Amino acid sequence: MKVDLRKTLFILPNLFTLSSVLCGYYAILILSERQTSDDCYRAALLLIVALCFDGSDGRVARLTKTQSQIGVQLDSLADVISFGVATAVLVYHWSLSELGTAGMLVGFVFVAAGAIRLARFNVVSTEDDGQPHTPGKYIQGLPIPAAAGILISIVVANHLTGKLPFTPIIISALVIMLSVFMVSAMPFRSFKDLRLNWRTVLLISTALCVTVWIAVKVHPSMALVWLLAAYVIIGIVESLIALMNKARDGIAKAGQPPL
Repeated sequence: MKVDLRKTLFILPNLFTLSSVLCGYYAILILSERQTSDDCYRAALLLIVALCFDGSDGRVARLTKTQSQIGVQLDSLADVISFGVATAVLVYHWSLSELGTAGMLVGFVFVAAGAIRLARFNVVSTEDDGQPHTPGKYIQGLPIPAAAGILISIVVANHLTGKLPFTPIIISALVIMLSVFMVSAMPFRSFKDLRLNWRTVLLISTALCVTVWIAVKVHPSMALVWLLAAYVIIGIVESLIALMNKARDGIAKAGQPPL
């Protein structure tokens, strides 16, 4: 029996995606048994591993030229499980449970926003024949791995550094803010078609320098919190710059005399 090695390559990126699902599934199992600080920490570490797998599957698919429609759909389903449901369960048991039903609803808002964002991404990222688009410079809405990564890294940093000043109310506000960013039309960099210019170099260099400073002067675990937060901040800053440029162009056009 002759094996088509080209076809077997399509399995490789999907294995990375399913590994992310496994980490999310195992994290949920840990939190379903006990919900101590150590359990939340273990679950958070599993979800960080899931983030690594999620960041690798697309690159593996592009390197092996095995992008496929099923890969796009599977990746989104995996993200809902690991970075939607599992992350919401983690944050609920770590902090939001103190708010009772309100905390449960806040966690659900995060899951729902993530699912909506991924459904929209699947629609706009595929051609009419179902084949995936070539990734662009920007993507619409905050990616759910980035939103989940901020929450997960806070749990890890809290465990390693001691009690951080994050009350359930603050965490609720953060979860809702991230949910709004996910379903918004705000453009965020994909870093898949990165073209260096002075603004890009300045933003990335500043973020990395501050990350190193935080890792050395504060705590290494806080560096991940800042790095992911910086990604969101860069998206907000670039959106504000684009809005100001648009408003300036509109004022300039309004001031031109009619032909």
